Amino acid sequence: MKKILLLLLVVVGYTATAQDISKNAIGLRLGDDDGFGAEITYQRAIQDNNRLEFDLGIRSGNDYDGFKLTGLYQWVWNIDGGFNWYAGAGGGVGSYSYDNRFGDDFDDTFVFAAGDVGIEYNFDIPLLLSLDIRPELGFGDYRDDLNFDLALGIKYQF
Repeated sequence: MKKILLLLLVVVGYTATAQDISKNAIGLRLGDDDGFGAEITYQRAIQDNNRLEFDLGIRSGNDYDGFKLTGLYQWVWNIDGGFNWYAGAGGGVGSYSYDNRFGDDFDDTFVFAAGDVGIEYNFDIPLLLSLDIRPELGFGDYRDDLNFDLALGIKYQF
């Protein structure tokens, strides 16, 4: 099944028509897999349909607060008109502070590997809306599992 999915992604990647993407975009990415998260996001085009994305965000849940820095390389394919879909890979680093009602207080710094798959709409005005899912595999004392980070993005393009 994994080989078929990989083959499908390669075939779609070669047959999809590229659309010129904005040189720069900056905005917010709102969402998380648990609790609330907000990220300041910056995208920089490096080719006609490839870009880098950098996110700096905060996370907050019932028993924790923290921050996370993410870097991704993304491939962008046009679906129709202003609709695009994208996929990417990257990683990052983060730090959390835990404080629960049982007195288990500790801090954790971790690194993670991430994938990214999403859909976006590029309006005629310099506005870009996106919805993506970012599976993240963390490596740390507490965050050593797989999380699925679902988020809505809104960006200004320039």
